[in-house]
Amino acid sequence: MKKLLLPVILAALVLGFWNSQDFQEIAAGIAIFLFGMLMLEDGFKLFSGGILERLLARTTDGLGKSIGFGIISTTIMQSSSLVSVITISFLSAGLITLAAGVGIIFGANIGTTTGAWLVAGFGLKVKISAYALPMLAISIVLVFQKSKYTRGAGLILAGLGFLFLGIHHMKEGFEAFRDQFDLTRFAMTGLLGLAVYTLIGAAATVVMQSSHATMVLIITALAAGQVSYENAIALAIGANIGTTITAIIGAFSANFQGRRLALAHLVFNVVTAAVALVLINQIMWSVDRVSAFVGIASDDYALKLAVFHTIFNVLGVAIMVPLLGQLLVFLERTIPEPELDVSKPRYLSEAVDGFPATMEVAMRKEVKHLQDNAIELIAHGLNLHRHELYESDDIAATVAASTRPLELDIDETYETRVKTLYSAIVEFATRAGTKNLPADFMERIYLLWNSAQRNVRAVKAVKHMRRNATAYTSYRQGKATDLYNGLRTEIARILVEIHELDESDPEIRSSLWLDEERVQVERDRKNTTRLIEGLIRERQIGAATATSFLNDSDYAYEAMSDLIEAARVYYIETEGALAEVERILALEEDEIEEMSANGR
Repeated sequence: MKKLLLPVILAALVLGFWNSQDFQEIAAGIAIFLFGMLMLEDGFKLFSGGILERLLARTTDGLGKSIGFGIISTTIMQSSSLVSVITISFLSAGLITLAAGVGIIFGANIGTTTGAWLVAGFGLKVKISAYALPMLAISIVLVFQKSKYTRGAGLILAGLGFLFLGIHHMKEGFEAFRDQFDLTRFAMTGLLGLAVYTLIGAAATVVMQSSHATMVLIITALAAGQVSYENAIALAIGANIGTTITAIIGAFSANFQGRRLALAHLVFNVVTAAVALVLINQIMWSVDRVSAFVGIASDDYALKLAVFHTIFNVLGVAIMVPLLGQLLVFLERTIPEPELDVSKPRYLSEAVDGFPATMEVAMRKEVKHLQDNAIELIAHGLNLHRHELYESDDIAATVAASTRPLELDIDETYETRVKTLYSAIVEFATRAGTKNLPADFMERIYLLWNSAQRNVRAVKAVKHMRRNATAYTSYRQGKATDLYNGLRTEIARILVEIHELDESDPEIRSSLWLDEERVQVERDRKNTTRLIEGLIRERQIGAATATSFLNDSDYAYEAMSDLIEAARVYYIETEGALAEVERILALEEDEIEEMSANGR
């Protein structure tokens, strides 16, 4: 379909350019307007991050707040499609609930009406091109600054400038076009006209991917007398239906929650359009009454269209809010949550790629997913059960009692439950690195990548020692069993510490115990050779057993070190007063080696 649509559009444009110079100005105005919308999107994306994440958390904990956020954000960004994509991205990353996302979509539909008011009330009555050129001149200075927020402000200012310039060219083009060709000859009345122009409005919005651009085109054409008021209303209804295409396209790469939200957007807009078509006469009567009340002239159809657009969308929200519970049930039944598959990435998708806040949250959640799989595999690789360790008052006794080998193909489990997730994390981090993202953000992404890598290395280390650990602990074999149980106990103790760190309040987590663990691991590593030498002299173990244990102890200590460092990267805060104190108290590598050497 896309392959067919592109040449048709290009052919129509070329034909229009050939036949009319005024058509060129209209088309150029649309192109400039859409380019301005793209610059606005890029500008607002530079402001996304921790600020946007915190703002969403505070403003989406209730339906009223969610609707308000949708109204305000769409009014500021002048793009309900952008707000829809942002909402799908944050919902896919698990930052907001489905109910909050639906509320934002409701509000976005009301917020988009402000664009119609700005164009009809300001854009058509003032020579806005006079404002556009200074805005573009100032914006180019801001865009070349180093600060991302200054660049963002420059892109937003440039976007507004191009929006104004696009409106100016569309207005001028339609007014000149009127002298050559009267489009009102194609006006259609009655139900047929309502249906045909609704479809045209939807199709135009699908092509331009912006209901705002469609509304500007409709208003400028209406002001120039190139479309009748009745047909303009039908076009506006169609534009509301067509705008859902952006959310639907965005949902293709989203998880099930993102697809639910896209379906909610479609249901809301289609239901609203259907109600408007059925009650068209009553709504138009309301438009006349409201227009007369606020002082809008009876022949000022551009402003009356803005009134209609507002009543139309507010009516839709008023109808759907009481039905929100039923809508959520319908969404959950239509797009059920897929069965949990721990071997597949849950959070990393192209739907979260657009905004640093969602990218970092998705990366963090996926690293935690990998860590959970890795810790389970490490425990099972040592023939231990995590729940027994977490509930144990004596870890050493629990480990010693765990003599039954678990049926486990550790290589296959590693491939399906660890390596696949790590590959997705590497791909996601690499993809993030190709984007023009802030350095501090990329540093956090690479730190999370490092945490995932260390968990993978810990699993690989346990894979290497599993065979001998199983052989020497399945039944009593003298001192060798004690040695291997000692290694299993040390690893198990670190797994328990990580679990307790995970369960603790993030605001009071401390990294200082990690330094103690690192010192203990280095001390044990250095003492192992002397311990084995003594056992050989005392003939408590043979040379072959000693060699195997020394190799396996290296793997065990590598696993412990990697688990500790992975936990440090993932759990410990890097900001705030407590973090600063801990950075001061944290031990450097040379200090750890000195303490382990001195036995302190």
